[in-house]
Amino acid sequence: MSDEEQVSDLLAARRAKLERLRAQGIDPFPHSFPGVTPAAEALTGWDELEPGEETGRAFRVAGRLAARRGQGKMAFLDLVDRSGRIQLQARVDVLGEERMATLVELDLGDLVGVDGEIFRSRRGELTLRVDDFTVLAKSLRPPPDKHHGLTDVETRFRRRELDLIANEETRATFVTRAKVISTVRRYLDEQGFIEVETPVLQPLYGGALARPFVTHHNQLDRDFYLRIATELYLKRCIVGGLERVYELGKDFRNEGVSFKHNPEFTMVEWYEAYADYEDAMTRVEQMVALVAEECGYEGDLDFSAPWRRVTLRDAIAEHTGGLDILANRDAGSLAQAIQDAGLQGYETDGRTWPQLVDDLVSKAVEPNVTDPVFVTDYPKEISPFAKDARSGDDGLVERFEAFCSGMEIANAFTELNDPDEQRRRFEQQARLEAEGDDEAQPYDEVFVEALEQGMPPTGGVGLGIDRLVMLMTGKRSIREIVLFPAMRD
Repeated sequence: MSDEEQVSDLLAARRAKLERLRAQGIDPFPHSFPGVTPAAEALTGWDELEPGEETGRAFRVAGRLAARRGQGKMAFLDLVDRSGRIQLQARVDVLGEERMATLVELDLGDLVGVDGEIFRSRRGELTLRVDDFTVLAKSLRPPPDKHHGLTDVETRFRRRELDLIANEETRATFVTRAKVISTVRRYLDEQGFIEVETPVLQPLYGGALARPFVTHHNQLDRDFYLRIATELYLKRCIVGGLERVYELGKDFRNEGVSFKHNPEFTMVEWYEAYADYEDAMTRVEQMVALVAEECGYEGDLDFSAPWRRVTLRDAIAEHTGGLDILANRDAGSLAQAIQDAGLQGYETDGRTWPQLVDDLVSKAVEPNVTDPVFVTDYPKEISPFAKDARSGDDGLVERFEAFCSGMEIANAFTELNDPDEQRRRFEQQARLEAEGDDEAQPYDEVFVEALEQGMPPTGGVGLGIDRLVMLMTGKRSIREIVLFPAMRD
């Protein structure tokens, strides 16, 4: 019998059981089942219970049938919910022959609700005796193989619901993701920030160097962009006097897919009046350390403050055998310096100077970082929203990127609040776009006019939630920690 024929027979058998349930007057898809206790909670507090001893406590649990052992007068079943697994004991002298037969005929993967009493079996396992049960949803397709789980990577990502059913580790990953997000929100709320919501559909994209997704609004008959960042709108909130704001949500960048890139991703950006990028570094250290503590991080990375600080110039020199980007401030000389250094994997023809610098960061610096580090003091050409450095170094700005475990996790500035200088930076970006940089920042006159109202000194940070979750869970691919990642056809 072919695999297709076997699957067809399995599906037919399950549908036949569905019809038998209905013939018995059992609704296989009821409306509700109130009063459910998580399995882990029902099993808590019975450490002193002896084998064979009962608690006298009744519980109602619900979940998916994951295993079945025995038949006839007694059977044991495993039920799984989000909190864990609980063993069920079904006895014919409790349920009666008809109800017992209905229960043991249910398929693995069926959802059931159970009422019963907790006791410790003679083998020492805490168990719920089935006094009554309710079919909550008949599963018409078999679950993944119970012994081997679901291991095919493509299937795991395309059919995440099967991955969650089959793999406890996957469920734990997304519980951790929820803890990361709630901890980030709690930290910012407790520090006096307010959460705001800015447009996802924007008439002009901005706040990052990236290509946008474009969509068309039929009623307004104009194109809009899915936001690549929330920065410019959040800084307008600072102008308006909100002083400490943040937004945690989705951004969209029309770029490649890799182990650390998904075109739809989650970011938190916060902006703080009267602060600078040094204050922002402190907040990043505090927040990440708190997230690690709350998530029970047990890996090898050291998140304790202070993190190492190194200038971008020194970081690139450190990982390229001494190449000095500031001694080569035009595209031609930097391209030649890259070739003279014998660096492999760099496309230099037709690249602008900022693009070459960005390549050096992503290919030389980023992959070689393990413990967290702040790379500081970036060239103005690749940082159109950051204030000039107080160090006096010509052409540098107060910006940092935080790197950890081979990837960037945060980007921050002492925010540029001089409207005339911001206008000059936009004009510079327009020149870079004319030279072929399709990720240059477009000119946003509305934002400049907002700055002309007056924006106080401000520190701002964008931190990648997806990458932070990767750090906390030890996952090496962003597709492992995004529930439904973008996939090829």
